[in-house]
Amino acid sequence: MLSRVERGQALIVTRDGAELAELRPLRRRSARPAELIERRRHVRQVDPEALRRDLDDVLDASL
Repeated sequence: MLSRVERGQALIVTRDGAELAELRPLRRRSARPAELIERRRHVRQVDPEALRRDLDDVLDASL
């Protein structure tokens, strides 16, 4: 049950068909702008051509 809640699903707990409780994910706080800027500094640059080659190697172009 906790795995389902962790993935974002809310669950109603019942006993003999009577609803007793709701189990739901906690709201996550939004990142502050300063945190987002700091995270961006650590993101690796993506080479678009290399990404395209990697995708071409994995995906079937005939689909």
